[in-house]
Amino acid sequence: MENGSYEVYGDKLVLRTRNRLCDNVDELINSKLFLDLLSKYVRYLFRQQSRLLRVFFNEEKVTPEELKTMQTTLLLLSKLPADQVCKIVPESLTFFEDLDLLSDFVEQFYNFWRRLQRLVVLDSVDDRLDKRPYRSFTETVEKLMHVVRSAQRDILENISGNHPRVYRQVSAGANIAAITLPYHMPFICKYEDKLCDILMTRQVLIYPPLIFNTPNNKRSGKFKRIDHNPIDHLNIDPEQWLCYPAKVGELIILVYFTVQWFELGFSLSNLFELAEDADLKKKPDAIYFYGIPVEGEKDPDTSETIFYDDKENDILIGTVPYRKEYAYFGYLKKMILTLHNVKMMKIGRMPFHGAMFHIVLRNAGTSNVVLIGDTGAGKSETLEALRGIIEDQVEDLVIIADDMGSIDILPDGRIMGYGTEIGAFVRLDDLQKGYAFGQIDRSIIMNPDQVNARVVLPVTKFKSVVEGYEVDFVLYANNYDTVDEDHPAVERIKSPDQAIDVFRSGAVMSKGTTTTTGLTHSYFANIFGPPEYRDLHDEIAQKFFQAFYDKNVFVGEMRTQLGVSGKEFSGPEDSARALLEILKEKPK
Repeated sequence: MENGSYEVYGDKLVLRTRNRLCDNVDELINSKLFLDLLSKYVRYLFRQQSRLLRVFFNEEKVTPEELKTMQTTLLLLSKLPADQVCKIVPESLTFFEDLDLLSDFVEQFYNFWRRLQRLVVLDSVDDRLDKRPYRSFTETVEKLMHVVRSAQRDILENISGNHPRVYRQVSAGANIAAITLPYHMPFICKYEDKLCDILMTRQVLIYPPLIFNTPNNKRSGKFKRIDHNPIDHLNIDPEQWLCYPAKVGELIILVYFTVQWFELGFSLSNLFELAEDADLKKKPDAIYFYGIPVEGEKDPDTSETIFYDDKENDILIGTVPYRKEYAYFGYLKKMILTLHNVKMMKIGRMPFHGAMFHIVLRNAGTSNVVLIGDTGAGKSETLEALRGIIEDQVEDLVIIADDMGSIDILPDGRIMGYGTEIGAFVRLDDLQKGYAFGQIDRSIIMNPDQVNARVVLPVTKFKSVVEGYEVDFVLYANNYDTVDEDHPAVERIKSPDQAIDVFRSGAVMSKGTTTTTGLTHSYFANIFGPPEYRDLHDEIAQKFFQAFYDKNVFVGEMRTQLGVSGKEFSGPEDSARALLEILKEKPK
């Protein structure tokens, strides 16, 4: 454990190394990190007024000498039975007065370690670990896990004198590990000096399911365009930052995040494909700094979730400050998608906030469906419901976009849809139960005990995201109307003007995923970029909706009823069944 460095941020631990961490239990327990964490654990017990402090001579005051003695005692207990250890270290006699208490102290110390969010950063500066990632992870992170588990089991066995009859192979090393390299921009610009010393992620290892709570679990406000570059005067310590280079559809967005929010930063690995070496030889389309340092209190009249359109360098810049209210994955994901949407508009595509899927039904041909709607409108839920009811009727179901995508009109007139993400960030409560549990071993779960509990899980392949599928259906997800005789689950809209009115209104019944409540409206159900370029987006929307009707694309409303009390599960299933019937009627 002395082969690198470490930093503790509250309940988070960051370990850095260039070769190895520790090879055996002796190295682990003798390390400075072990003693520091033991001290931190004892301070935690004081705050809890825990009975476990009685293991020490004076439960009201534990001295540094006693902590050092406890470290030595635990080291010997990893090799010898308790009756021998207390003879070798006479100062430890107090610890052994109550063996059950000592056993509980050790067990809870192990649990204290496991409750930390633990990151290992493998610095590949001098040794190209990224060229042998599996071996590198095995020699460091996997070995750490086995060493920690061995230490805990050996110590407890030597205290009790008994072997366990059930062994639970929990993740006891790191939750997340990353192989990193310095990154030098393949073009000359003013950002090079700020970015060149920040390590770039090349491979990621996670041990799902990852479960953690964040200080905030809702997103608020919008991402505002500003007229000055927010990083012109930004001074950051490269040691405190990492970069996740994300493939967002066809774009490359460099996402820089403070290591104090590493669990959020690396959750992107379940959402966006990690850029390859060839991608990093091209100029990035956007740069995002998540967690920039700020001083003083937040000004309620000033937006802090901002982006800048650097036309001179043809690059977009986004920033969100390091404040507790922004420690929520929605701020990370949605800024990335905002930057994507702006870029799409600038190249003439129409971005959409919604889902898109390709479905092949037996005896009914192929359909490509775009489902547009605001957060909580029931897009993902309808998709999951559709997945559950078509098993015996479908040959193939491919997710193209789960939350954001774009539509393009090719030179030959074909209307094509594209996605952005390989994963989904969805409400845990709104997932079909069978599907949620079936995917839990791949998931990252956030705030599971709170309203708006969320899960990040992979749902599709990157090839499907960027391949391009010809659009057959464009539907607006209406979650607030109740389905009845006058309001069918799926209803076609008669004209482009009527369709634009419905989509521009962006009505949705809030589901508690943001700080808004009740029935709300947002420009084209997409506050992520289009409102900041309204004239450009209006022009694009007029062109594209006319093209939908010219090409006989089915444009309509789907009533998911997700915002109707009592219909949270049956509503998306009803709309999925109605859509399925329309898909069956589509000409082959």
